[in-house]
Amino acid sequence: MLTSESPTSTTAVAPITRTLRIVAWLSFLAETLIIATGGAVRLTGSGLGCPTWPTCTPESLVATPEMGIHGIIEFGNRTLTGLVGILALAVVVLVWRMRRDRRDLFVLALIVLGGVAAQAGVGGITVLTGLNPFIVGFHYVASLVLVCVCAAFLVRLDEPAGRRVRAVPAWYAGLTHATTGILALTIVFGVLTTGAGPHSGDADAGRNGFNAELLEHVHAWPGYALLVLTVFLTVVAWQLGLRTKTWIGILLAVEIVQIAVGLYQARNGLPELAVGVHMVLAALTAAAMTVVVLRLKAPADTETS
Repeated sequence: MLTSESPTSTTAVAPITRTLRIVAWLSFLAETLIIATGGAVRLTGSGLGCPTWPTCTPESLVATPEMGIHGIIEFGNRTLTGLVGILALAVVVLVWRMRRDRRDLFVLALIVLGGVAAQAGVGGITVLTGLNPFIVGFHYVASLVLVCVCAAFLVRLDEPAGRRVRAVPAWYAGLTHATTGILALTIVFGVLTTGAGPHSGDADAGRNGFNAELLEHVHAWPGYALLVLTVFLTVVAWQLGLRTKTWIGILLAVEIVQIAVGLYQARNGLPELAVGVHMVLAALTAAAMTVVVLRLKAPADTETS
């Protein structure tokens, strides 16, 4: 009886509109784009293009012609923050009416909206501290986490509310979570490596004091471990027909491209464009991993053996 009523009640209680899907995807894309523009700010030395916050200069809210291209780049990134916030707010408004029946979507939407607001504050602290490399690194990681939350929201849009059960072998789920930990470690060392390298965001900004060359190798070790584990998980998923098979394959493809870009930039003096692509790919890798982790479970009424 419960099974026969479930599809009807889910559709009636919590309809997912086309508008919500479009806005949710735009929010995900905007969160990814702001990582790219934030990278552009840093890689072009425009981190202090707007030397104050929340205004661009003590006398002007916006960039002035005298500030040149650096002011335009930095102010453009700040402007994009407004768009990201508007889209996050729009998602919250669109899920408001289903907040009781789709609490999962509502909570995820609130996390993104609150995260965007907090990120604006962190951005201000970054400027006011003269681009402290640790705060800059935290700013990037926080943006990456928001990309992952947006990805989780998109996944949950296509699944009904209610109890979820593990849909893969226990050992496979455990190894996937361990692989997620390796990915997190790779990202952390990548952030520290960037903080020790030449792309500080401004000629006068300090570095974190670590040995950049050594950190490049330390960053690579978990990266290669991540690749090996992902290859294994992909082979198993396709052999067993697990529901993770499509997205673990996508994750593997992104990792291969990411490693190729990483090797290229390390062997060619860290060209700005390659570093920027590497930053965005790290966010997309984390987003793909988020989808894989969520697909370890399935709605209880669609459980398969």
